[in-house]
Amino acid sequence: MTDQIAKDHPLSPDAREQLRIVAGIMIPASEEFGVPGADDEHIFGDMLRTLVPIAAMVSAALAAIGPLEPLDQAARCAACERFQASAPTMAAVLVALVAQCYYRDARVMRALGMEPRPPFPKGFEVEQGDWSLLDRVRARPKLYRDAP
Repeated sequence: MTDQIAKDHPLSPDAREQLRIVAGIMIPASEEFGVPGADDEHIFGDMLRTLVPIAAMVSAALAAIGPLEPLDQAARCAACERFQASAPTMAAVLVALVAQCYYRDARVMRALGMEPRPPFPKGFEVEQGDWSLLDRVRARPKLYRDAP
């Protein structure tokens, strides 16, 4: 991340380091599968750019976890597990942010056997499923009114 972005970023340097630690705990690097962890510099930079609109929620979630930097890895994981159990809504914000940025990284997409590109305009082939699963939804009365 450039110095200018770092200077103007809504998360403090301590909060950014805390987020990097949490991201690495959530999705560690895997040599077996040849993928980086979510704390990878490129993925983390994307995360910092993506979180700007929800910086207050991310900051609150990171504060609720408590300081992780002085802890060893086992204690960090335990603190994250306690946080997830005690504040599942706040944890969901972090999970969504980390997963979104991680799974759009080109290296991760290639490791999953996907072409690293946006889903549109080409789209992706989706195997046809059992359309009868939607019968209950189709049978419901409409939940909207017609436009004039």
